[in-house]
Amino acid sequence: MGEKKKKQKTSAAIVRRNRAHAYLFLAPNFIGFFIFTLIPVIMALAYSFTNYDGNLKMDFIGIDNYIRMFNDSSFRISLINTLVYTIGTVPFIIILSLLVSVLMNNGIKGAPVYRAIMLFPHIASIIAVTVVWQFMYAKQGPINALLQTFGVENPPIWLADQDKALLAVMIMIIWKGIGYYMIVYLAGLKGISKDQYEAATMDGANAWHKLIYVTIPNLRPVTFYAMIMCIINSFQVFTPIYVMTGGGPGRATSVLVLKIYEDSFQNYNFGYASAEAMILFLMILIVTLIQFYHNKRAEA
Repeated sequence: MGEKKKKQKTSAAIVRRNRAHAYLFLAPNFIGFFIFTLIPVIMALAYSFTNYDGNLKMDFIGIDNYIRMFNDSSFRISLINTLVYTIGTVPFIIILSLLVSVLMNNGIKGAPVYRAIMLFPHIASIIAVTVVWQFMYAKQGPINALLQTFGVENPPIWLADQDKALLAVMIMIIWKGIGYYMIVYLAGLKGISKDQYEAATMDGANAWHKLIYVTIPNLRPVTFYAMIMCIINSFQVFTPIYVMTGGGPGRATSVLVLKIYEDSFQNYNFGYASAEAMILFLMILIVTLIQFYHNKRAEA
C-alpha cells in the first residue's frame, strides 16, 4: 500500500509540474492579450460613453455618442461602403481561391511556379502593392490602355470616379487575397482521401460532380475558417483605402475604420470614435457567431 501511495503522489506531482509548464508557455500569450487587447477594448467601451477628446478631463454623456452616430450621414455612408466592400470581395476571394487551389492540386504542369506567382501578392507589402495599383489605375495607365485596345474610347478615371473608386479598390483586394486562401484550401485538399474520388469515378461522376459532392463538402471546415477571416479582414480594411483614395472622392470609399481614424486622430473626438469602434466590434461579433451557428448546424 505504501508503494502504491508513493506512486500516486509521484504521478500527481508530475501532472502538477506539467500543468505548471503549460501555464508558463501560455502566460506570454495571455499577458499580451490582456494588455494589448482586453484592456484597450474595455477602455474603448468606457470612452464611448464620454466626450473624451484626449485631455485629462472627460464627462459621462451616456448613449449620446451612439444617438449621434446614427444621425451622422458620414457614418451611415461609411457603414454602407463597408458592407458593399465586404459583399463585393469576400465571395469572389473564397470562390476564386477554391477554384485555383483545385487546379493546382490536380497536377497542373508548372504548379509550384504558379503557386509562387499567386502567393506573391499576399506576401508583398500592402503599401507597395497599393502604389503599383494606383499607377495602373491612372488615366494613362496600363488598365485604361488595355481598355482602349478593346475599343473603349473614354475609359474611366478609376480612383477619381465616385461610382468606380470603391470597385477599383475591391478588384485590387480580390487579386491580393486569392493567394493566401489558395494555400489554405490546398492544405485542406491534401487531407481529402483519394478513395472518395475513386469511388466517385466508379459511380460515373465527372470533374464537376466531384467538386460539388466530394471536394466542397470535405472542405467545409476550411471554408468556415476562410469565411470568418475574410469577413473580419474586410470589416477592418484601412490601408488600401487610406493610401489609394483617402476615402474619396467625396466619401465614396470611406469605410468604418477610416471613419474611426478620422474622428480619433484628426478630429480628436476619441469618445465618439470609441462608440464607432464598438459598433464595428459588435458587427464582427455578430457575423462570427452566425458563422459558428451555421457551421455547427451543418456538422450536426
